[in-house]
Amino acid sequence: MKAEQARTLTDTALEKLADDLSKGKSESLTRYLGMVARFHRYSFGNVMLIMWQFPDASRVAGFNTWKALNRWVKKGEKGITIIAPMLLKQRDSKGNLDEAERIVRFRAVYVFDVSQTDGEPLPSNATTQGDPGEYSERLTKFIESKGIKLSNEPVPSGALGVSTGGEIRVRNDLSPAQSFEVLVHEFAHEMLHHGEGAERGSKTVVETEAEAVAFVVCHSIGLETGTAASDYIQLHQGSKETLAKSLDRIQKTANTILQAIAAEPAEEAAEV
Repeated sequence: MKAEQARTLTDTALEKLADDLSKGKSESLTRYLGMVARFHRYSFGNVMLIMWQFPDASRVAGFNTWKALNRWVKKGEKGITIIAPMLLKQRDSKGNLDEAERIVRFRAVYVFDVSQTDGEPLPSNATTQGDPGEYSERLTKFIESKGIKLSNEPVPSGALGVSTGGEIRVRNDLSPAQSFEVLVHEFAHEMLHHGEGAERGSKTVVETEAEAVAFVVCHSIGLETGTAASDYIQLHQGSKETLAKSLDRIQKTANTILQAIAAEPAEEAAEV
């Protein structure tokens, strides 16, 4: 499969998701966000490709990466196509390679899910099982490093937290898991909907984006939460282009937070 064919496949998957959301099928968004939680370092387009080709994927890597982990792709397994960037050297007017000038091109590459491989067992990732543990402290430090004030001052009636642009307030009577979830939600508002470059859509879009970021972050560290509520399903506002824009913003915001609070350095991932 070539890169252009992969892009067509991405468009098809996006159109299907947009159509499902327009029909009120919020489980499609939840399924997609669950995939982002597992593959948050991949671009939204590559997540779409993985979900469309291998809906049950849990951990993917290239042939050589699996080999380095002492696992081998089973005979006859079909690869999952994603798009990866290449840096190519430019030639000057005389046809000589210019070491300083590079151009980016994209190509289709193949990854395989762990279920498509055999070999040595992989180390299991620790999960929080309802308690965010050290992630809460790391998240707090990251938020404060952005110059955002954290407070337990009163929030509006019926709310669990509030983001006011430069300040986040969260109720002090929440469980550790709920407090973490609310804090991520409000931080997502700060990152996406306040300050320079902020983009505020309808209340539905704004809340869905924040809920979706919280869902991805919480599920990535092992928390089972009530985020990505089915009440918020109209991200696309009638257009697959605006849906794609929101999904891209959700993925990038969640990835930024997860990389900041991760216990280990992030590995590289292909970008569309």
